[in-house]
Amino acid sequence: MSASSLTTEQALALAPDPASASAGQRLATERSWQGLGRDERAAWGECKGSALYQVRIDLSDLATKCTCPSRKFPCKHAIGLLLLVAGQRIPSGTPPEWVAEWLSKRSTTAERKAKREAAGPEGAAPADPEAKSKRTTERHTRIQKGLGGLALWLEDLVRNGLAGLETETDLWNTQAARLVDAQAPGLASQMRQLAPLLGSSPDWPRRMLDGLGRLALVTEAWKKLDELPPLLAADLRSLVGISLREEDVLVQGERVTDTWVIVGQELEDTERIRVQRTYLFGATSGRTALILQFAAGPGARFAESFLLGTAVPAELVYWPSAAPQRALVQERKGEVRPHTEPVPSLTLEGLCQRFADELSRNPFRERTAAMLGAVVPVVDKAGSGWLRDATGTAVRLGTCDRWRLLALSGGQPIDVFGEWDGEEFRPLSARAEGRLHPLGGPS
Repeated sequence: MSASSLTTEQALALAPDPASASAGQRLATERSWQGLGRDERAAWGECKGSALYQVRIDLSDLATKCTCPSRKFPCKHAIGLLLLVAGQRIPSGTPPEWVAEWLSKRSTTAERKAKREAAGPEGAAPADPEAKSKRTTERHTRIQKGLGGLALWLEDLVRNGLAGLETETDLWNTQAARLVDAQAPGLASQMRQLAPLLGSSPDWPRRMLDGLGRLALVTEAWKKLDELPPLLAADLRSLVGISLREEDVLVQGERVTDTWVIVGQELEDTERIRVQRTYLFGATSGRTALILQFAAGPGARFAESFLLGTAVPAELVYWPSAAPQRALVQERKGEVRPHTEPVPSLTLEGLCQRFADELSRNPFRERTAAMLGAVVPVVDKAGSGWLRDATGTAVRLGTCDRWRLLALSGGQPIDVFGEWDGEEFRPLSARAEGRLHPLGGPS
């Protein structure tokens, strides 16, 4: 990404937490630095603090490195340097040896990775097919037993009714633990998500039954796993919690090369793990891709860096699925650049049609992602938020920074990207004045 195209908002979006962003802003002044410089590939400088820290940025993908002991990535010094880059306050120069050496190592590492991926599984130690088949059979048997117990529990729950369940929160945790023991962590996670529904709203019984119905669908489908089409069977295994290794995805997945626009992103940060969900839109293919990244611990570094409102030429590989959505970046084929053109959008009717089509191919799909075109955010007398189109049709707003969305719109039609689950549309970004703005946050 060129130094002139990075914005202050994008630089701050790279901060691992608000404290790092605030500290980085205090360092975004020339008096905090010495030896500042940049060229087409990198930017660098030495930040004055309790020590003199060497900070560098690879402008091709905004990767950073600092000699400070911080466990956050990027650290406050790197955020400060990124903000100086965004403000175009760094003079041109020739990289010092410590920057050139770092760039050389990054290039060498990228070449080695490309060679390993090109070699595929042939370069790995041969697996024991018999042992692998035995492990797979044992796990499937264990899952089958666990899902059998779940099916009986669901039948008893529906037979006895939902009245009085508001006080039975431990019931859900117990069932989730049993599913973990049955090696079905994906379903265990879904079970835990049902507990907060208890008594949460007047219509919680309907929403609970919908969630229980999804679990029942899985238990019935698992009985016929061997009869399902291969791609739908892959969706079912993934939902239950049998993850496919990235090496296998590279062999089995569909490859799509395009210029990918980053249209939505959100970060879930807990004490143990950080999860980043990034949506990409193919400028030529019209495909949508979801990139999931995980990092252990607060402030940990993600393998790939994505900035909302930018575009990068790349080859993506989709996870095998009857309705592909999740993907990984196989190879970046050019520099990250700002994207100011509109992204093709859907009407509200088109959104429902897309979701219906995806459900027809993958009945386990819980939501779809799309850019809605020319919708107006409104708030009704009851305080509920909606997105309304020119025909008067409206969909309910899910959790987001509603007031920022209203401010960006100003009462006028606006393009909004987000996720639709059949009941609510949860915005992740909105396009205003030629730029995409993030909308994650409280309603």
